[in-house]
Amino acid sequence: MKLSTKSRYSVTALYELALRYGEGVVSLKSIAQSQGLSENYLEQLMVPLRKAGIVQSVRGAQGGYLLAKKPAEITIGEIITTVEGPITLVDCLLETPESEKQPCRKAGKCVTRGVWGKVAESINGVLDSITLYDLCHSSAQKA
Repeated sequence: MKLSTKSRYSVTALYELALRYGEGVVSLKSIAQSQGLSENYLEQLMVPLRKAGIVQSVRGAQGGYLLAKKPAEITIGEIITTVEGPITLVDCLLETPESEKQPCRKAGKCVTRGVWGKVAESINGVLDSITLYDLCHSSAQKA
């Protein structure tokens, strides 16, 4: 399993906003320069994060973005699932409406499905236990 650029850039951008939390609006250009990311790509990533209420946008010449919640209230798991969707290793673990069939006809009696479920629970548990505050705090200790 490999995290996509979308996930990595989103976490990195929000890490930058968390570092500057309480200082006001931060431009995408500033985030991009500080973290070595593509400004155009960041602009696309901010759309779902704004719709999910994780960031707020301010328009205009002095516009940009800021966190909509405290860094301690935003988990890495929340960021990743907002831009990627559910984190799972196999399609048969995705919840589907009752009107849709399971992606795999063997899902009900699959020997390995439980293993993949436990792995996904562990990954989600770790990602949901780390906040932007934690990320900022741990990087400050390393500096």
